[in-house]
Amino acid sequence: MLGPVDPLIWTADPPSSLRAPILVAAFQGLFDVGKAATGAVEALSEGAAVEVAHIDSDTFFDFTEQRPLARIDADGSRLIDWPGTTVHCLPLPERARDLVLVDGVEPHLLWRTFVDSVATIAHRVDAAMVVTLGAMIAEVPHTRPMSITGSTADTQLADLLGLDQPSYEGPTGVVGVLHERLERDDIPAVSLRVRVPHYVSGSPNPKASRALLERFERVSGLPTRWADLDEEARDWEARVNEAMADDDDLIRYVRRLEQRFDKQAASSLPNADDLAAEFERFLRRQSDD
Repeated sequence: MLGPVDPLIWTADPPSSLRAPILVAAFQGLFDVGKAATGAVEALSEGAAVEVAHIDSDTFFDFTEQRPLARIDADGSRLIDWPGTTVHCLPLPERARDLVLVDGVEPHLLWRTFVDSVATIAHRVDAAMVVTLGAMIAEVPHTRPMSITGSTADTQLADLLGLDQPSYEGPTGVVGVLHERLERDDIPAVSLRVRVPHYVSGSPNPKASRALLERFERVSGLPTRWADLDEEARDWEARVNEAMADDDDLIRYVRRLEQRFDKQAASSLPNADDLAAEFERFLRRQSDD
């Protein structure tokens, strides 16, 4: 009798040259408003990233809720795109460590089995840390830099990087379940979340993706090419301005949000080089331990 089928399918071996990489993960769903988080990971995947694995979708999805998409390719053949999760490795030969990117859709079923697969990926690539990216709606203006909040259950890392420790209690997403699993496996994990204006939460938001990549680069010291999204972010903001140009009530509301944001933005942040250096020292100590 056949045993259960492993939903994690490796299509290639991770590069043997991977150096204690940071695993970055994002999942479409409740905490990916405007596809900001998955958009950030997709941007990272462009270029030299190599796909090495995927998590089979049949095990985890109700396809009446998350339907596959039919499309016609250049040769006229019909193709079906299934929701799922892919794993890419991104070597960074000029830096001290590499990246592993996990990009997918929050599953409907068997969350514990799903996060087991993600934890297996982290162990297989010998990840030094996992960083999850997310996006949530907030009362913030679209005309200002997108605010990032971060948290980690590791008290030492929280002190070093000025992060909060998790305090939320209530219904959670698959990222919350994943962080609990990583804690049990003693894998350091950080959550970075961008605050997206609630009045423009329905469409893809490259400005928010840019903010997540910039903050991750600032903390980790690893290149993310966040500036490549500058033009898309400017175009997005211009489209929002144009859409609200005839809505006087919305314009007044955004101005109030701007005033509040400007008052709260007075606090200074640590120097980017200092953050990256502290982050790397933490990871080296973890490796020594």
